[in-house]
Amino acid sequence: MNGVTAQPVGSRAAAPLATRTLSAVVLAPPVLAMVYLGTPLFEILVATVAAIMAWEWQRLCAAGCADRSRSHYALWLVVGALWIGVPCLIMIGLRADPAVGRVTVLWLLAVVWAADIGAYAAGRTIGGPRLAPAVSPNKTWAGFFGGVACAAAAGAGMAGVLGREVLVPLAAFSAFVGMVAQGGDLAESWVKRRFGVKDSGSIIPGHGGLLDRMDGVLAAVIAVGVAGYLGKGTVLTWL
Repeated sequence: MNGVTAQPVGSRAAAPLATRTLSAVVLAPPVLAMVYLGTPLFEILVATVAAIMAWEWQRLCAAGCADRSRSHYALWLVVGALWIGVPCLIMIGLRADPAVGRVTVLWLLAVVWAADIGAYAAGRTIGGPRLAPAVSPNKTWAGFFGGVACAAAAGAGMAGVLGREVLVPLAAFSAFVGMVAQGGDLAESWVKRRFGVKDSGSIIPGHGGLLDRMDGVLAAVIAVGVAGYLGKGTVLTWL
């Protein structure tokens, strides 16, 4: 879907690296600034992103459920509400921690972005066997492991910046988060393929819709939230 009408699934040429890079350069600074500044800008950011993703999800469901029952459409709307709403609430909760909220969210974004960059670079450079050809033909095992490696490196780098002696544990957990983020990417790819659309939108040049950009973040936030709950504190307080 391009924000107005759904596009049929077909062979998708990789977006030019220059376009993807430019989009990241333009969007990353204001996002990081709002994360750093916190309330109320961060909550406004999350609410805005959630609203756009909800709109994209509704359009996606409308395109994919046009010839099905109304109850089928409603069920997918509920799935989307949970898939988008729960991680957004968790993200706000993570940032609200007065001690490590800011650095936790910055770490999370760094890990997911590193996993995305690593997967894209390794997949295009190395290629090789497909990871899940029936779901996302362009993803490879090389890209998967490249993403995991870069996520681990981002975690290790954050440990170094913080001056903490948890480099290996944080790198290992960051690798896990990188795997979960790629799982979120595959999950959205499965939904789009099931509904017969290529992108959730076209709001971000080179990336598609906001959901296409945030699918890994949504999954990663849930994983970090659950880990924090089980560990009785945010990740950076118990690692």
